[in-house]
Amino acid sequence: MANLNGKTLFITGASRGIGKEIALRAACDGANIAIIAKTDTPHPKLPGTIYTAAEEIEQAGGKALALKTDIRDEDQIADAVAQTVAKFGGIDILVNNASAINLTPTLQTPMKRYDLMAQVNTRATFACAQACLPHLLKSDNPHILTMSPPPNMSPQWFANHPAYTMSKYGMSLATFGLAAEFADEGVGVNSLWPVTVIETAALNMIPGLEAGRARKPEILADAAHAILTSPAKQVSGGFFTDECVLEAIGITDLESYNLSPGKEPYPDFFYEPDKNGANDPHVAKLLGVIAHYHNHASSNA
Repeated sequence: MANLNGKTLFITGASRGIGKEIALRAACDGANIAIIAKTDTPHPKLPGTIYTAAEEIEQAGGKALALKTDIRDEDQIADAVAQTVAKFGGIDILVNNASAINLTPTLQTPMKRYDLMAQVNTRATFACAQACLPHLLKSDNPHILTMSPPPNMSPQWFANHPAYTMSKYGMSLATFGLAAEFADEGVGVNSLWPVTVIETAALNMIPGLEAGRARKPEILADAAHAILTSPAKQVSGGFFTDECVLEAIGITDLESYNLSPGKEPYPDFFYEPDKNGANDPHVAKLLGVIAHYHNHASSNA
């Protein structure tokens, strides 16, 4: 599969930010996108709605289905899956992108916020996979891609915001589990994480950052595209960073992704160069497959 033409993607949190950019990149190939998000009317502080995202996707060359969905509710997920299948005939790719963030220490974390992160991050990742898998198993190249970090047990990632870290690592454990469980069925289950801070609404949740020292969400969209167009049976169980994927397919100059030229982006959470990305032997092997397939597809384009 050289591109995502005709493939159907079920993307959570696709009304803005990283989710929308992944949708737009797929739309350029002519993909079908189910936009799974809660914002159906303009938000006073956040840009975009499921309907404005749908317009952009269709302008980019894709087909869109805007579905107001609270992914904390399994019945709403089931209904969104049913509507997606009814409109597009199936589901080929699930992107677990939606996430809740609250960077507070234990004594400053209300249980309401803890529950929100646990439900939106860990629980919804599992619930969306559970609902989509019966349809993914009918696809000729089924992928699940979750926006979660390589599990890193360094104490520094727990000391200041343990509840958030636990919820994000729960998403990563879902990748571990699903990749192993569905290996024989050929479902590619992977995680993707940025090396640097990304310009999204969540960036405003991180105090003390200098404006402009971030990358555009397009960097994750391009990395996701490379993973999702790879052979699912051969690329699974990987915890990728955006940089290692792009380097594998020959993109080494990342300056164009910087929000402000000349400003070095801040490193993101959970990333340590000696522990993440291509330094992991399994990831390195998978990157070789992605590179081989990408180069073969490019030479035949």
